[in-house]
Amino acid sequence: MKENVVNRRIMWGEMDPLGIVFYPRYYEWIDACGHLFFESIGLALGDLWRERRLLFGLIETSCKYFQPGRYHQFVEIVTRIQELDSRTLVLGHTMRSAPDKGIMVEGLEKRICMDVSDPQHLRGVDIPPDIYSLLDQAAK
Repeated sequence: MKENVVNRRIMWGEMDPLGIVFYPRYYEWIDACGHLFFESIGLALGDLWRERRLLFGLIETSCKYFQPGRYHQFVEIVTRIQELDSRTLVLGHTMRSAPDKGIMVEGLEKRICMDVSDPQHLRGVDIPPDIYSLLDQAAK
């Protein structure tokens, strides 16, 4: 199974008044790590949009929180494919504190392959075979 790992440091602007990570920041990190995962398997989403008028649109997202993130803490975010079918995939994201590897957050994104050639009529489509093959290989 292919995993992409992103290491980052929590910064002051990501905190809420209690001194912990403001929860929408986790969704920002998940989205960014999803894009980096696609790039790590050779599937740049910007190129996919420009060249083939396809996107993997977000249809569901969630987070479970186990430990709060704090200022200047190092975080490791591991992204992998949890599910794959003909039109959708689920990316799982595990955020761990570094260096102890304690789980802070588990998040997911469910994305659908979309034909965006006509922005007024977006529609879900089957994942093209060449792209599905890349995703399937990464899921194993």
